[in-house]
Amino acid sequence: MTSPLDDVRVVEIDSWMAAPSAAAIMADLGADVIKVEPLGGDPMRGLGRPPKIDGELRGHDFQFDVDNRGKRSIAVALDTADGVEIVRRLCRTADVFLCNLLPQRQIRFGLDPETLFADHPGLVHATLTGYGTDGPDAWRPGYDVTAFFGRSGLYDAMREGSDGLVPMARPAQGDHTTGLALVAAVLAALRLAERTGEGQVVETSLYETAVWTQATDFAVTAVDRAPVRRRARDQQIIVTANRFPCGDGNWIVMNMPEDSAWPRVCRAIGLERLLADERLSTVKGRFDNMAEVITEFDAALEARSRDEWGVIFDEHGLIWGPVLGLHEVVVDPQAEAVGLFPTIEHPELGEYRTVASPMRFGDGAVGPRGPAPRLGEHTHALLSSVGYSESEIVGLIADGAVSAGR
Repeated sequence: MTSPLDDVRVVEIDSWMAAPSAAAIMADLGADVIKVEPLGGDPMRGLGRPPKIDGELRGHDFQFDVDNRGKRSIAVALDTADGVEIVRRLCRTADVFLCNLLPQRQIRFGLDPETLFADHPGLVHATLTGYGTDGPDAWRPGYDVTAFFGRSGLYDAMREGSDGLVPMARPAQGDHTTGLALVAAVLAALRLAERTGEGQVVETSLYETAVWTQATDFAVTAVDRAPVRRRARDQQIIVTANRFPCGDGNWIVMNMPEDSAWPRVCRAIGLERLLADERLSTVKGRFDNMAEVITEFDAALEARSRDEWGVIFDEHGLIWGPVLGLHEVVVDPQAEAVGLFPTIEHPELGEYRTVASPMRFGDGAVGPRGPAPRLGEHTHALLSSVGYSESEIVGLIADGAVSAGR
């Protein structure tokens, strides 16, 4: 079965999770992805949370694996002339050069668009940064917690009420969202390069992608420049678009237009008497008495567990969802049905589950091609493929320009 990108080669110079996640998706789509790492490796190596299991898989770095699976690794010292020449040779064989280097570092290493286009006029040059490559903060390094969640306004908008604490995101949420944006840009640029025969420069940033994720809010805020009102749970505009605790301590969320859903929800949870309360007969009336309504709903929902309520909600045609723990999602039948957790076959450790890229093809071979490579695992083979002789490779290793790993 054909893969969508099985004729595409990507050379990536990046680290951590955002840009590597974009290249991992392209590898899932069939691309030949060459990960160029420093001699000490991507700093993300070895930082992942160890799994709470026994056996050979206990020491495996699953978090590095998910963003680097199916790639080939070459370890190169970019601060040497030989190292830069190696990367330039690799790029001549590639369709895409993908990096998270700030512009000044691209120029320093001769990996900026102008220099690479001189060797390969049809190359797609893709950059992912914290804040973009223009403006007063183009130089500023950024992680997803700082650039995606903090600077974009997302953390502030997610605070509970007017004085709520700033939340903390789970690892790499902003990174992986921005990785998807970069994949979309690269695929469009590949199409354009194919049509025009000319190299293309594309970029995105954590900051820009985060603003796009909040476009519904910013569509208004960009015009009126007014602060977003942060509403506590008992201050929501619509009672049937809220979250509620159940009797077992688990939560559910609802999201329905209130005029049509109000009577159905009241009947489902045994609060028909609220339908006779004149104060609550309109959306405005329920808004004015929101704290009281939330108290009533909370008390009613204490009578059953989340899963018991789920059966009842479905019987009444409500739009709702369980608030699952991550450990529950991995055994969710729906996750199994859509293939959220495919398996990888490791040549030494055997089979284990990973996380799927969020896209499926009806008749395309898409999915993990294998585990993340060891540092420098493919150094020798890749150098040979771009014309280095055996003696030259031995010399490059001896001179410290490359490493063949262990």
